[in-house]
Amino acid sequence: MNVPLPRSFYEPTARLVAPRLLGHFLLRNTTQGSGGGAIVETEAYLADDPASHGYAGQTERNRSMYGPPGRAYVYFIYGNHYCLNVSCEREGKAGCVLFRALEPLLGLEEMSHARGMVVQAPRDLPKLASGPGRLAQAVAITRASDNGRDLTSPRSGLWIGTDDFRAKGIVLTLRIGITKAADQPLRYILQGNNFISGRKNVSV
Repeated sequence: MNVPLPRSFYEPTARLVAPRLLGHFLLRNTTQGSGGGAIVETEAYLADDPASHGYAGQTERNRSMYGPPGRAYVYFIYGNHYCLNVSCEREGKAGCVLFRALEPLLGLEEMSHARGMVVQAPRDLPKLASGPGRLAQAVAITRASDNGRDLTSPRSGLWIGTDDFRAKGIVLTLRIGITKAADQPLRYILQGNNFISGRKNVSV
């Protein structure tokens, strides 16, 4: 997991990048320690997608979606949590992948503290980073500090690494938690993984 995915990894459309991210590692380094885990659930948001923040054009809020590819796009939702995405496609074209769930593998104590919870048993682990809001909180994501970060560089403190593992058993489902274009099958999960959020056994 110490080898960062290159910028070229994110140049295709988000539809292709989203499933390819599964099994790679989202990693966070702070002065309090390191944390992160395997990416087990993602959603793609496309340039011509009514559910995408880039659908109506570029604004100050969504600027990071427009690249360059491999940058963090962070937004605040429902007035209570952040969501972390990575920009895809060539610079100037909106597209991103939302990170929906991690399997925590590194810095469990730091992640638990960030979530304000105590992990007392293995059954508590899925509560750490299952769902985009929990995930962002667990790895201390905020828009002010992380929007626009370069996820291809370990020096940024927030990056995506690989150990050449290739995920198997990827399941395609409808996106969840949205109203626009909710019929689009653009959510990707690892089949049978205990750390994914929402509906675990729905495929299209």
